[in-house]
Amino acid sequence: MSSARPFTSLLIANRGEIACRIARTARRMGLRTIAVYSEADARARYVTTADEARLIGPAPARDSYLDIARIIEAARASGAEAVHPGYGFLSEKAAFAEACAAAGLVFVGPPAAAIQAMGSKATAKALMEAAGVPVVPGYGGAEQDAATFAREAKRLGFPVLLKAVAGGGGKGMRIVRAADDLEAALPAARREAAAAFGDETLMMERFVERPRHIEVQIFADAHGNVVSLFERECTLQRRHQKVVEEAPSPSLDEARREALYDAARKAAAAIGYVGAGTVEFVADAANAWFIEMNTRLQVEHAVTEAITGLDLVEWQIRVAMGETLPLRQDEIKRAGHAVEARIYAEDANAGFLPSTGAITHWRAPEAGFGIRIDTGFGAGDEVTPHYDPLLAKVIAHAPTRAAALARLRGALSSFEVGGVATNIAFLARLLGEDAVAANVLDTGYIERERAGLEKSSAPRALHLAAAVAAILAREADETRRDPADPWSPWSAGAPWMLFGSRARVLEFRGKNGEAFTVRLEQERAGMVLVFGGDGALFAFEREERDPHRFALTLGGARHTVGAVLRDGAVTVFDGPQPIRLAFVDPFAAEAATHHPTTGTLAPMPGTVLSLLAEPGASLEAGAPILILEAMKMEHTVRAPSRGRVARYSVAVGDFVSEGAALMDFEAGEPRNG
Repeated sequence: MSSARPFTSLLIANRGEIACRIARTARRMGLRTIAVYSEADARARYVTTADEARLIGPAPARDSYLDIARIIEAARASGAEAVHPGYGFLSEKAAFAEACAAAGLVFVGPPAAAIQAMGSKATAKALMEAAGVPVVPGYGGAEQDAATFAREAKRLGFPVLLKAVAGGGGKGMRIVRAADDLEAALPAARREAAAAFGDETLMMERFVERPRHIEVQIFADAHGNVVSLFERECTLQRRHQKVVEEAPSPSLDEARREALYDAARKAAAAIGYVGAGTVEFVADAANAWFIEMNTRLQVEHAVTEAITGLDLVEWQIRVAMGETLPLRQDEIKRAGHAVEARIYAEDANAGFLPSTGAITHWRAPEAGFGIRIDTGFGAGDEVTPHYDPLLAKVIAHAPTRAAALARLRGALSSFEVGGVATNIAFLARLLGEDAVAANVLDTGYIERERAGLEKSSAPRALHLAAAVAAILAREADETRRDPADPWSPWSAGAPWMLFGSRARVLEFRGKNGEAFTVRLEQERAGMVLVFGGDGALFAFEREERDPHRFALTLGGARHTVGAVLRDGAVTVFDGPQPIRLAFVDPFAAEAATHHPTTGTLAPMPGTVLSLLAEPGASLEAGAPILILEAMKMEHTVRAPSRGRVARYSVAVGDFVSEGAALMDFEAGEPRNG
């Protein structure tokens, strides 16, 4: 294996937010950065900011970011001396570490043997059990047939948890609560594991009801030094995917903390670990059990950086260069509390379906004063269905947990993203929950409380005023650009006439088709906006630095609101929940006549994995019809009512766009006999 040594150039074998994050530290350390990209990421932000970038294949991850040979070839062609795998993709593949060593490249990560030992969750559990670390009872054998899993599930007792032995991030995981559910859960978990990690091998554990998820950040160097950098709590999860992380854990006393630190350091020392790693535990009020070790940098590493003031990527690079750890255990201190929220391109009000397309508007809160933003996206970037939908991470640091939560809610309320749906409003509501403030939580909290957290805001007079301001501003811009007669009063957008005054009526449609009518009148005192029978003086000014931001005066109160007019609709940003108002232009011709459709449409772009219903067979409402895979997760399309599939418009393996017809569905009572 290639030994650690100094280097001056670094290839980052990843994409998106983490590629930007690694490059930021690498550039600060004076290293030349090389990005790799698929055809889908050719114009991505991390590609354009690297010193050099290399195309490694088409959009599917298996043909690009998971293709070891292509990445090694890119490293050779670029003259890279070292490779950083980031997280996900090949970061926990021993074969990748070995390939880097064989090519004479420094791998910024642990030795292949350590990855091999801990990369398989089943092997890792066996090693920890042998070392006396408590583990969750389970099965991780080589026999992968359904009969074996059924037998082991009966031994363990339901509910059980199926897990992919490779990778993490909630991919390839299923809770199975009864024997009858196991048959369907096994192939679904295998498909998801294979798509995400190229390995469909599963293990099974007894499912711990209402647990907490606590993890210890460890670091080791090649000189035998091992330290822990305190713990994080990642209990707020959805579908086993972490949503909010914090450090330190608010659930541990000092005695339990020290016991976990000691266990984590022993785990690292036992396998000759080098680099950054995370030892994860599932815990209840009194006990904690080892579940896995992630042999890489974690998505949530930023909260550890916030409370320690350290740069963990810099530590990774220095260890890979052969240096000793920068600090001894007694020199590592923590201060305050940090909380991180992950912003995803997904619609929380539509079952968290992934959202794809161009980002038409992006306004992140200002970093500093305890706020950090890690992202790889901005206005004009494309969110594709091929990869994880993580857009950004917002990290808040403050002296206390309550202050950090409040600071994070404030940052989320000022984060504006247009063009794709996001979970920003959902996160803000979640962080405002009394149970979160009181830390009365477990990993199932979001799923249990989801109905109360998934709610949208109705437009108010202020939102309609912002929409009117965006339309009048656009009309004023177009008038100024008219070369024929820019001073003509007939082309002015204001409600003004040569004799007296006039009123202008503007009509909008809400998200669910509800109608909103606004009347704009000109009086001596100025413009008056009338909505719902009430009138208020109305004025607006557009900010010089941001044409989508308006200072509105409505009824004597002044507000600053974002409003983006695009494709016949105004998206208003006033707090974390965007309000979309379609503008009904009375002079626009009807583009098309609406016809009721008998087709069931794709709720998102994705690949058809399986057709579950036979054409002609009677179905109850909600019955599964087909499975789509998007952003490495499976989504089931279900019958909208009682009826039957007359015929499919797609086949297994087809890629479909959002809104594409999947089938002809005939509604009606199920046939008898």
